[in-house]
Amino acid sequence: MPTLKQVEALTWIIRTGSFERAALRLNTTQSTISKRIQELEQSVGAPVFDRNNRSARLTECGEHILALGEEMLAVHQKMLEFSTGALPARRLRIGVTELSAFTWLARFVTSMQHEFPMISVEPVVEHSRTLFENLLYGNFDLIVVPDTFTEPRIETIPVADVANSWFSRAGLVTHKRTLDVADLASFTLLVQGSRSGSGLFYSSWFKSQGAIFSHTITTDSLVALVGLTMAGVGISYLPHDCFMDMVKEGKMAVVKTKPKLPAVPYVILRQKEPMTRSMSAVIELMRSSCDFGHQFQT
Repeated sequence: MPTLKQVEALTWIIRTGSFERAALRLNTTQSTISKRIQELEQSVGAPVFDRNNRSARLTECGEHILALGEEMLAVHQKMLEFSTGALPARRLRIGVTELSAFTWLARFVTSMQHEFPMISVEPVVEHSRTLFENLLYGNFDLIVVPDTFTEPRIETIPVADVANSWFSRAGLVTHKRTLDVADLASFTLLVQGSRSGSGLFYSSWFKSQGAIFSHTITTDSLVALVGLTMAGVGISYLPHDCFMDMVKEGKMAVVKTKPKLPAVPYVILRQKEPMTRSMSAVIELMRSSCDFGHQFQT
C-alpha cells in the first residue's frame, strides 16, 4: 500500500514544481523525496512521472494517484483535528509587505497567540514579488500582497482595498488647485518598482492614463518613500489613511489630483490545497485583522 509520506512527497512535488523544493517544504532531503517516489511507483506497479520530460510531469497513473492522495492528506488532517479536539500544533509561515508590518501585523500575531496558542506564527516581511516567488516554492502557508499576481496553483482570497493619495513635504507644492495627472510630470516622482505589488499596480494604471513621467526615483521600500517624501526630494503615492497623522503633524501634505488614484486591492494568497478547519479559522482571523488605516496596531 502507498504510505502517507509517499503521497505527501508526490503532492508537494506538484505543488512546488520540483523535487528540491518539495524536500525543503517537508524538511527532508532531495534523495529522501526521490526514494519515496520510487517506493510509491513500486507499490502501484507503474511510473507516476514521465521520465522523458525534464520537468515534474505526471503520467496518467500519477494524475489518478495525486487526486486520491490529496483526499488522503485532507482526511488525515481532519483526523488529527478530531483526535485532539482542538487546532493541532503547527507552524504558520506568513509573508507580508512593509505596509502590513507597519499596520496590522502585530495585532494579528497577538490575536493568534490568544486564540490559537498551539500555532506558532513565523512572519516574514519582504517585497511582494519575492513573497509570491517563495509561495510558489512552498516556503509560506499564506502571504498578503496587492492583487497583481496570478498562477493556476494559487488561490486568491480578497482582504481589503487600500486608498492611496499623493503626498509631499508640507509647502513643497504651492498650487491650491487640483492637479491633473499630467501636471505631476513637473515634479520629481517617488515611485515603487517592479518587485512591489503597489508599484506594479500603479505602473499599469499610469500607462492606462497615458501618463509619462521623466523625473522619477524608484525604490521598492515604503519606509524609503516616506523618508524621501518628508525630506522634500519629491512627491509620492502612499496609503492615505495610514499617513494622515503625519499630515496633521505638519510633516507632509496631501496633493490633490484628478482623477484620484485607484485603491489597491490586497489579497491573501495560498497554495490550492484542501482547506482544513485550522487554516479556515486562521484566514478568517487574518481577514478581520487586516486594517491598513492605522500604524502599529495592538
